[in-house]
Amino acid sequence: MDVVGSRRRVWYKSCGDRAKLVIRRLRCKPCGKIHHELPDLLVPYRRYDAESIEGVLSEPAHTNVAADESTIRRWKSWFLAWVVYAQGCLQSIAIRFNLPVENSSGSPQSALQRLGRFVGNAIGWLGRAVRPIANSNAWVTDPFCIPVRAPLG
Repeated sequence: MDVVGSRRRVWYKSCGDRAKLVIRRLRCKPCGKIHHELPDLLVPYRRYDAESIEGVLSEPAHTNVAADESTIRRWKSWFLAWVVYAQGCLQSIAIRFNLPVENSSGSPQSALQRLGRFVGNAIGWLGRAVRPIANSNAWVTDPFCIPVRAPLG
């Protein structure tokens, strides 16, 4: 990839402070498309850092994130739809590269526990899930592309 420029990217820390990054723009030689090089602290198309989003989604959730309740609800809604897609992507990547995956137990698990089979549950799990999906060009940019089923009951 060739560097073709840069752009500013605003993001919010968990304390609510705004910060700016300069993101490199890269052109892929084979396909000619422009890609942005995101650091691990960001999730594509999200304004808050991965640590903030991960804290809200973790079990137990961290409530010390300076985000509106509506933003937190959107993160949770996005995660419930995205986690099924992410599990499929991570399973495909594991098979393609012959990587070991922790076996799931027979008992029902939460979405977060099922995702943990692939990336673990230690701090930084969201970044470990996002990076391989984004780097394999499987990141879905439109949330309406992910089918969402209403919860039963």
